[in-house]
Amino acid sequence: MTTPPMKLKRSPAANSATVTAVKSAASSSQDALAARLLVRETMRISANLATSSGSSSPMEVASASQQAQVRSIVDDVKFGSLVEDGGGQFVDSSLRLICREEIDGRRWNYVAEKDGSGRFKKNSIRALSLQCPQAPTEELMSFVRSYVVPEGFPDSVSSSYVPYMMWRALKHFFGGAISVFTTQTLLGSVGVSRNRATPGAVAINWILKDGAGRVGKMIFARQGKKFDYDLKQLRFTGDLLMELGAGVELVTAAVPHLFLPLACAANVVKNVAAVTSTSTRTPIYKAFAKGDNIGDVTAKGECVGNIADLLGTGLSIMISRRNPSLVTTFAFLSCGYIFSSFQEVKSVVLHTLNRARFSVAVESFLNTGRVPSLQEGNKQEDIFNFPWKDKPVVIGSRFRDAFQDPGAFLSIEPLFEKERYIVTYNPSKGKVYALLKDQAKADDIIKAAFHAHVLLHFIQSVNDRQSLSRKQQEYDHSKSAPTPADLEARIAESCKMVSASYGHFKSKTAEQGWRMSDSLLNPGRARLY
Repeated sequence: MTTPPMKLKRSPAANSATVTAVKSAASSSQDALAARLLVRETMRISANLATSSGSSSPMEVASASQQAQVRSIVDDVKFGSLVEDGGGQFVDSSLRLICREEIDGRRWNYVAEKDGSGRFKKNSIRALSLQCPQAPTEELMSFVRSYVVPEGFPDSVSSSYVPYMMWRALKHFFGGAISVFTTQTLLGSVGVSRNRATPGAVAINWILKDGAGRVGKMIFARQGKKFDYDLKQLRFTGDLLMELGAGVELVTAAVPHLFLPLACAANVVKNVAAVTSTSTRTPIYKAFAKGDNIGDVTAKGECVGNIADLLGTGLSIMISRRNPSLVTTFAFLSCGYIFSSFQEVKSVVLHTLNRARFSVAVESFLNTGRVPSLQEGNKQEDIFNFPWKDKPVVIGSRFRDAFQDPGAFLSIEPLFEKERYIVTYNPSKGKVYALLKDQAKADDIIKAAFHAHVLLHFIQSVNDRQSLSRKQQEYDHSKSAPTPADLEARIAESCKMVSASYGHFKSKTAEQGWRMSDSLLNPGRARLY
């Protein structure tokens, strides 16, 4: 027996709501997807009203596709796919749109919830994703691309990059295969053992050690962009890792049964150090060249390094014949190596302003009214300010990192109406955040970084004065976190300071020979739109 079609009753009020909602969707500036979702949301509300209404005209849901559509709407609402009504408010919701954010083509809406009186609730900011999750294959391809191609590929490289890398990969493939046989042959030739299986086993262990090092080199290559804006810090870090790897290799003499794991670990560390050394070599040589002679400078620099390496090798051979203490000799040579490395990095004078040198320049400008010279700025740069350490200033940060309360954002937003960035201070994290808008250009990013350091200078000055006053009160342990009103006043004061001094700061840096680039400040990719 065929089941009769189900009939749903619909009230006149529901009909009126449907017509009104559809007209408003048609006349609004929402795109086609938002308009379709709005109509579907209205159908769901009408269906709910029909179940509780007693007198109305019938509306048939005669097909299975229509029933599936209604179920899809219920799922959309259940999982948070809310539809904006065009005025910042969401349909049938107490949420209000605060701002929008985009990172690499992916977008989020930040919304906040209102209470019954129309005020925003504290800590009510939520992020709503505007796209479906990526398919597993897309996530895998994105992961692979992050390791094998530069950022911005293919626009960031020339057309010859792909064929060159293909032939290079093929060459290294054959080279790796040949090394298995050559290593086994060499070990067998020097008489490792009379057992015919031993040379093969030793060769496999040696090749596994080298293979682990290559894997470490490949993984660390993902950090390639950091070699541009934290050049000195990473160069010194690489030398420290080189000594650490050498120390682990020496440990194998004490525990020969752990040769393979220790040798693999040491080789991974030393290959990471090798990537750091080779990646930072060219920019350093480029800083020395005074024309189109970078090739000559590089060749001569490598020649000097090879001569010194040969002399050190000869000296160590003569010392080893006297059987000195291995630990004492290694400690002495390591201290000399690390000290020389530190002095080598400190002696480099770079003309660009990365994060560390930019901080030195702004701090000097705010304290003395002058920008340090190239030699002074490079000398004052903190070599131990490693990239993985927390920084007090974050440029291009996510909205959710900078703000927890919607009121804090809405109160300072008018101050940056004419700017292409927003600067704020988060007392709970103790950091200054510079949020970039989607129209931000290179100069806007540099100005945002300057503004962030100015605000940090103001806050630290106030905190220092409060700390000094608390020292005079022995039992006063109150915290110096600024109130929202104080924070807003300091941000407004920093806006005036930046408007009056940013142009002067730029001219001073140019006079001293500094070159500013937004990419060397390592801005995040998040943008407000």
